[in-house]
Amino acid sequence: MKIVIGIGCDRGTPVETLDAALLKALKLIGHQYKHIQCFATIDKKADEEGINTLVRRLGKKVIHYPARQLAQVKVPNPSEVVRKYVGTPAVSEAAAILAAHTTMSDLLVEKLKYRGEDGKNATISIVKNNRK
Repeated sequence: MKIVIGIGCDRGTPVETLDAALLKALKLIGHQYKHIQCFATIDKKADEEGINTLVRRLGKKVIHYPARQLAQVKVPNPSEVVRKYVGTPAVSEAAAILAAHTTMSDLLVEKLKYRGEDGKNATISIVKNNRK
């Protein structure tokens, strides 16, 4: 089964923290890197070095969505703090749902929050990809 990874993070989160969060989420559902179709996040993270490095290392692509589009997606874990800073109540869950062209019903891992040893926060959501 192919999956889509929704990813969000604090500005300047190192690739090691993002990878640790991703591995933790994949382990929850018994999947591996090879199952990843693509990554998805907010357009404000298009220049996020950690995300871009992780995506490149895994040979995947990343899809970016504007906050207004993400804000229209119904998610189980909206956050007013996230809305305050980026203009949408959800990044990882909403981006993954949009990229997989599905709904919350295909959410395999809800927003997994991970705080790295560096003090930076990352979120990972995983959605079953229904696209052929």
